[in-house]
Amino acid sequence: MSNKGIAFVLSAPSGTGKTTLARALLKLMPEMAYSISATTRSKRLGEEEGRDYFFLDEKEFVEKDQNGDFLESAQVYGNWYGTPKSHVDEHLNNGTDILLDVDVQGAASFKKNKLKAVYIFLVPPSLEELEDRLQKRKTEDSRTLERRLSKAEDEIKEYKIYDYVVINDQLEEALQKIKSIVLAEKCRMNLKESFLKKLLKRS
Repeated sequence: MSNKGIAFVLSAPSGTGKTTLARALLKLMPEMAYSISATTRSKRLGEEEGRDYFFLDEKEFVEKDQNGDFLESAQVYGNWYGTPKSHVDEHLNNGTDILLDVDVQGAASFKKNKLKAVYIFLVPPSLEELEDRLQKRKTEDSRTLERRLSKAEDEIKEYKIYDYVVINDQLEEALQKIKSIVLAEKCRMNLKESFLKKLLKRS
């Protein structure tokens, strides 16, 4: 039986509940690892190296990026963020499934870099509902809100890069659907074929 883990990529437009569902899934399936990003931003109070992020200075980050050490990287508000390839490979090679919580741009980069993974796209039930959720946050002015909604619409147009689409209408229902996807993928024929062949040899 193959003992290699499976990478699960979860992404969504901002405000769809991706981070909340990622945390809930990890609580529901504690045997699954979580992909930790590298960043050049300063460590915040309470954060720990290797638990929250891998903290790098900009020179080190750029060198690693140029060496192809990241599966994807992006600059956000002046700081660099990236997904270390070695961290993901370590879990997969140890037979541990890993969850990668990234934005749509990150998922597209994974595809471009040919990361073998199960791609799950979380979407809101409607753009009107997404607007309502973002308004309830009360963290953006009207102009920023419009930009977020426009970006969300553009991101949803990229749905074809994903294997599954989950509508986050009810949080618990969406969580159970994602869990079902994980369990179904773990039973795929290509992962179990060697086990079945061994089973037949014993009969």
